[in-house]
Amino acid sequence: MTIFGSSGDHRLHELGPDDVDLMEAMNTMFGEAFDDAEVYGGARPSRTYLSRLLGRPHFIAMAALDAGTVVGGLVAYELEKFERERSEIYIYDLAVAASHRRCGIATALIDALRALAARRGAYVIFVQADHGDDPAIALYEKLGVREDVLHFDIAPLRRIS
Repeated sequence: MTIFGSSGDHRLHELGPDDVDLMEAMNTMFGEAFDDAEVYGGARPSRTYLSRLLGRPHFIAMAALDAGTVVGGLVAYELEKFERERSEIYIYDLAVAASHRRCGIATALIDALRALAARRGAYVIFVQADHGDDPAIALYEKLGVREDVLHFDIAPLRRIS
């Protein structure tokens, strides 16, 4: 587990294959922060699955800890590009527990990801925000350039048994 730095009393860690307990705690925190406990806790992956995922080079998970408790987290994916020899990093989830907001934790997590992206030679980090999520939009506008795009969810074909 690599310590990226600190923000006040908070320590930031990049999770690895041995950090399944922290990943599970981060899932719980995401469920509470997003008010979506069913998505983040209703069908939890096995410890073996999480350990394997945490060991994959394209999967990035960082936890903000306060006295050993997960109070913030970031999950991202490194996407290798085909048109050039470079990659982009997509922030999939970023949240801070309600009790620890407005303390700089989200910014510290993104800054740690920026340092990781630089070490990996990534071209850019990108993230999406939902309309009406004003705190997230304000944070991302402070750190980057806004692009107004449309997002579409396309369902896969159903398997025929």
